Amino acid sequence: MTEDIEYYSVLRSVRTIENSDVCLFMIDAAEGIQKQDLSIYYIIEKNSKGVVVIVNKWDLVEKDQNTMLKFEEQLRNQLAPFNDVPIIFTSTLSKQRIHKALEKSMEVFENRVRKIPTKELNDVMLDIINATPPPAMKGKYIRIKFVQMLPTHAPTFAFYCNLPQYIPDSYKRFLENRLREKFNFEGVPLKLFFRKK
Repeated sequence: MTEDIEYYSVLRSVRTIENSDVCLFMIDAAEGIQKQDLSIYYIIEKNSKGVVVIVNKWDLVEKDQNTMLKFEEQLRNQLAPFNDVPIIFTSTLSKQRIHKALEKSMEVFENRVRKIPTKELNDVMLDIINATPPPAMKGKYIRIKFVQMLPTHAPTFAFYCNLPQYIPDSYKRFLENRLREKFNFEGVPLKLFFRKK
């Protein structure tokens, strides 16, 4: 019986995620993040939905001046690799920071629907790529010539290059981190595609 309830609650969560733009991902401060929580988090990421992490019942946790920082760092490690997410510590009983969570979800929505003009994107990213080009593979040099944001519901970028199959995952992460650094995509998964040109 308990397994049935759990199964249907996960199914309901998946449907809700699929129909959302931004998800408020709530975890219990006393329990921390559970295995099932992570499964739901990965579904949010896989569906390219915006996310705000809410740590609820924060008023029940014994704290010193470093408790919040330690908790946040541990949480980001558990959420890796997609951990560029806002984390808000709340208490629904005392209504602590509830409005902040809603404001942040609106910001994440704006980040998710942001469109970057192709010229601006190329001006910024090609300078970064030229300063730190992809590593040569099998004696061949990879040249990224053009970047474009695709007209999709979630931020998706196409990098046009001569040898897309040789771009290592580490360089893909490097490019994603630079995109996040230069343009605010906090709370939003990014998709990067490499195409032959």
